[in-house]
Amino acid sequence: MSKHIQTNQSQLEILPERGGIIVSWLVKGQEIFYLDKERLKDPQLSVRGGVPILFPICGNLPNDTYTLNGQEYKLKQHGFARDLPWFVKEDNVTPEKASVTLVLNSNEQTRAVYPFDFTVTYTYLIQGNSLEIQQQYTNNSSAPMPCSFGFHPYFAAQDKSKLEFQIPSGQYQAKNSQTVESFDGNFDFSVDEIDVAFNQLSGTSTSVVDNHRKLKLTIDYDRLFSTLVFWTVKGKDFYCLEPWSAPRNAMNTKENLSVVQPGEDLKANVRLSANFF
Repeated sequence: MSKHIQTNQSQLEILPERGGIIVSWLVKGQEIFYLDKERLKDPQLSVRGGVPILFPICGNLPNDTYTLNGQEYKLKQHGFARDLPWFVKEDNVTPEKASVTLVLNSNEQTRAVYPFDFTVTYTYLIQGNSLEIQQQYTNNSSAPMPCSFGFHPYFAAQDKSKLEFQIPSGQYQAKNSQTVESFDGNFDFSVDEIDVAFNQLSGTSTSVVDNHRKLKLTIDYDRLFSTLVFWTVKGKDFYCLEPWSAPRNAMNTKENLSVVQPGEDLKANVRLSANFF
């Protein structure tokens, strides 16, 4: 069952049972996100659209495997948070500002692949033309809890040739490549798929101007988010610009991996702003 909140300027739809995912964000009546509605109907498939949640890993692991304290565990791409039911803790709605708080707790299923007790709490807050995702990762275990976290927003774009990017990095690395490529602000949308990671970020804000939609999207994020991933597929009306706290395979390499100490919280924040012109 979906959960709706709205203000006098925007409206948000969330599916708590389907990974706590945001599936729609309307700003002044216009949809910001792409959503594959046919795929959404199949609960066996991951949702392609909206804002899937990435936790406790971002990206994939070699053979879906990581090693912790000498023991091997299996985690599929992007972790399990996007596939599990979250529960609504509270909501707070006024004409100017509206929020809803969702919680994901560890269970027997998660502990089998990620041996920690945790509570993940998200508050989705809409105000004006902005959407804020306030996050808290709580370690309820007696051992330090390594993790990475992030988001996989699908932004609707009917004509990708009309996009202009302002990304705080001059280089990226393609998936499954060791080569670092220079970035001049442009992508070649004639190729079948683009899947690249910007791992050397010089700032905490990135923006995309869609001249077809007359829309400027801005993503602001904490310094905890060390990586931005850009992904798109030819012939599909979306692009993804994904803030990750660590690069893929960080659970094995430890690169930018966050570690939450026993009984402690890690807080993070991401804000999206949509400006039509």
